[in-house]
Amino acid sequence: MNAGDSLEARDFGPLTRTDFVRYQGASGDFNPIHHDEGFAQSAGFPTVFSVGMLQAGLLATYCTDQFGPANVRRFHVQFREQVWPDDVLTCTGTVAQVYEADGERRVDLDLVVTRQTGGVAVRGQATFVLT
Repeated sequence: MNAGDSLEARDFGPLTRTDFVRYQGASGDFNPIHHDEGFAQSAGFPTVFSVGMLQAGLLATYCTDQFGPANVRRFHVQFREQVWPDDVLTCTGTVAQVYEADGERRVDLDLVVTRQTGGVAVRGQATFVLT
């Protein structure tokens, strides 16, 4: 693994309203804008949309499936664009650097979650121990 290498992309979805509600139940975030059509429309949105942390969780799954949850040293995300019902998300990553720190061989990753429209839903960075 070297700087500039790309990780294999992974798709999630199409996401459903049920996925949104299931995440809300797991997280305890019951804001009706994510599950109540009328409420979302009264707030000016065309429909309900995903809780941003759902996308962050999918991105974390993408990473931990490759590097292992015990190897996470840092995980940071920035929400960029809303995710709607029926969106398909694609997680990708690029190796920023590989280095030694605290007696561990580590990799820093630049991460992106894109929607099928090409829009960026989430940008992130992560550090993992390489085993």
